[in-house]
Amino acid sequence: MLRNYSNSRTLGDNIKLGTLTAFTAGTINIASLLIFLSFTSNVTGHYAILAAEISKGNWTQVMAVGGWIFLFFFGSFLSNFIVINFNKKSKYFAHALPIVLEIICLLFVGVYGQFFYQKTLAETESLVALMLFATGLQNGLTASISNFSVKTTHLTGTTTDLGILFSMFTQKKYRKNPELIARAKLLMSIMLAYVLGAVFSGLTYYYLEFRVFYVISLCLLVVIGYDAYKIHVRHFNTKYRYSKIYKRPNLLAYLYDKIHGIPKRKEKRKLAFED
Repeated sequence: MLRNYSNSRTLGDNIKLGTLTAFTAGTINIASLLIFLSFTSNVTGHYAILAAEISKGNWTQVMAVGGWIFLFFFGSFLSNFIVINFNKKSKYFAHALPIVLEIICLLFVGVYGQFFYQKTLAETESLVALMLFATGLQNGLTASISNFSVKTTHLTGTTTDLGILFSMFTQKKYRKNPELIARAKLLMSIMLAYVLGAVFSGLTYYYLEFRVFYVISLCLLVVIGYDAYKIHVRHFNTKYRYSKIYKRPNLLAYLYDKIHGIPKRKEKRKLAFED
């Protein structure tokens, strides 16, 4: 999900990344709506609020809402900054770091909300700001590494694109276009995952309350862990493993053998020469 970059990504890579991150975005958005009465996975409504507060001359609220919008922007900026500056050194590290930062933000919201939250306006505005920064990180990362194919924190563009695609599918030549079909599959999976995340959050919030952010963090850990497994565990099932590790047995090689079994080695054929 995180290893490949831009045009080297497959449809499967984008669907896996899109569904998991869209599920978390839907969960975050409904949780923030129920707790703080504010959406935090997009800033479309916040722009409207900003304009309304400017017209009223309520400059305190203008600063607060303007700060929320800036933090969403800065989260997206920071994600792409990390990707383009660290991508050559390690694609996985560059793509995983924004997710790690998002997890830290969400865990802070969960812990603070569970143990310290007093429902003051200042606390609410600060936690909403932190969640907008976190979703900005996520949206910036998914858009950056997928060449802008995957955006998972809001469904406005997704719904628009699906409407356009389905209108094109009324003609046979477009229904047979594999690129358009793949695009429709990706967008529909993102939309469905977002809605499922939102429903899950709505059903479980009254039981979990702020602990729902721990569940969201666990989903994001799956995103990171999947590629860590692919890179660091399956790496031992390569020629490097046979030429290096088996000459120097270690714990990782032993654990790999326990999980996957010891591979059968081909015996060298001996040539027999008859007199």
